[in-house]
Amino acid sequence: MALTVATGFVVDDAIVVLENITRYIENGMSPLEASLKGANEVGFTVLSMSISLIAVFIPILLMGGIVGRLFREFAMTISIAIMISLVISLATTPMMCAVLLRGHSDQGHGRLYQISERFFDSMLDFYRRTLTVSLRHPAAIMLILARCWVSISTSTT
Repeated sequence: MALTVATGFVVDDAIVVLENITRYIENGMSPLEASLKGANEVGFTVLSMSISLIAVFIPILLMGGIVGRLFREFAMTISIAIMISLVISLATTPMMCAVLLRGHSDQGHGRLYQISERFFDSMLDFYRRTLTVSLRHPAAIMLILARCWVSISTSTT
């Protein structure tokens, strides 16, 4: 159970570092410079997130009795996984970004990318239009919400 829960924590730290490095690469920096600057910039944030997560599991680790014995392995597994994630996200992830990531090339995107991009742009445009209409007519939206609420509450009883 602890390994399942820890999966989200482990991936989260590396994603924060990777996104920051990718942002610098997209702005034109070399992968090595972007890795150094990006990891340095979010290092304290990742460290504080990891320490906060470990602090959440300390009371579980210190519980007594039968329940404490049952959950001791849970708290230790998650805490160790978070510490390993911290080390990997601050050491290995920037190194792999410097080696594996590349800047934008002048090569165009393929047909699948262009089709999916048009689809996502149309979804975004539809959302923008419906949001604009909703914000211009808040009373009508509230009436629709009330009608849906009444409809749901009468169908469940």
